Amino acid sequence: MPKIIENIKEQIIEEAKRQLFENGYAKTTIRSVAKACGIGVGTIYNYFPSKEMLISAFMLDDWKGCIARMKKLKTSDILKFLEGIHDCLKDYADKYSFLFKDKDATSAYLTVFSERHTQLVGVLADIIMPVCVDGNYDDPRFVAEHIAESVLYWALEDVPFEKQAGILRILLAKK
Repeated sequence: MPKIIENIKEQIIEEAKRQLFENGYAKTTIRSVAKACGIGVGTIYNYFPSKEMLISAFMLDDWKGCIARMKKLKTSDILKFLEGIHDCLKDYADKYSFLFKDKDATSAYLTVFSERHTQLVGVLADIIMPVCVDGNYDDPRFVAEHIAESVLYWALEDVPFEKQAGILRILLAKK
């Protein structure tokens, strides 16, 4: 009879996260995580089909937290709202910057990058959309996506929000 380990999925995720942050992408392996958890490699594959999916699991949890924080931002002051989005993105990017700069990790995620990027911009545009609908724009969705793409890029490139504010002010000026 197989042994039952409570919360094994959570243990696997926590151990992978610990190893990734301490040892980096290349040294975090399914085998090292399994060994640290005292389980067989196959057990991990029951939950995660690959190392990338295991890492994505906890990155997704952090991303959901980031999204939740963005959705709580007040839209009454548009620039403060967008600065809040920038700050949330910057916090997330800073947390995982070592991974985003790792050539092995980048290579592993390259095949899904374009699709994930499009999804990410769409999610951000949905959050930004309320500040675009009252601007008398021909296509408020385009404006929201443009702002989402810009703020995302600026956050990842460490451009201070103050440098973005002027451009955003022009973009969001009421007609």
